[in-house]
Amino acid sequence: MTEQLTDTALILIDVQNDFCPGGTLAVPDGDKVVWPLNHEVTSAKNRGWLLIAGRDWHPRKSVHFAEFGGIWPVHCVQGTFGAEFHKELDTKGATIISKGMDPADANSYSEFLGFTEDDKTLEQLLRESSIKRIVLGGLATDYCVKGTALDAISLGFETYLLRHASRAVNLKPEDEGLAIQKMYEAGVHGLFAGEVSQI
Repeated sequence: MTEQLTDTALILIDVQNDFCPGGTLAVPDGDKVVWPLNHEVTSAKNRGWLLIAGRDWHPRKSVHFAEFGGIWPVHCVQGTFGAEFHKELDTKGATIISKGMDPADANSYSEFLGFTEDDKTLEQLLRESSIKRIVLGGLATDYCVKGTALDAISLGFETYLLRHASRAVNLKPEDEGLAIQKMYEAGVHGLFAGEVSQI
């Protein structure tokens, strides 16, 4: 694992098979985030950033799923192929954050509701690592990316959204735009390809 040298963390959000083409809850062009995220991972490792990979990690029976009262098809069930990270995503050296594990929890969108393998919350991990700034991207812009970014801002972290490395579900066509607007209004900064090196 690369030694952490800075107060910045890169968070990869839910780039899992079920959210990519062919998955049970596929985000349109969800796999298109892999290459730009890998580019940012390489840069982050070179700069000594803390690397975190978040994931949905649901039990088979969960009120998150439509058959048990939720709104979503079954996805990212613990131990299944659908819950695995996209095979081309570079998660080497990353700390894994798992969320959505409580069968009674309908909407664990934010990575801040997840835990590491040794039961630390994301906030605990970031505080212990003296992180002040977060750069994030992944799937999906209008749910888990938005939820994570808004929680990061509310907890006092300087937060940057990788616009070129995020995609939305867009149950309604305007959802992505509304999510980005809400993040910007909360204080999240948007970054496009080539701009990350400027922070």
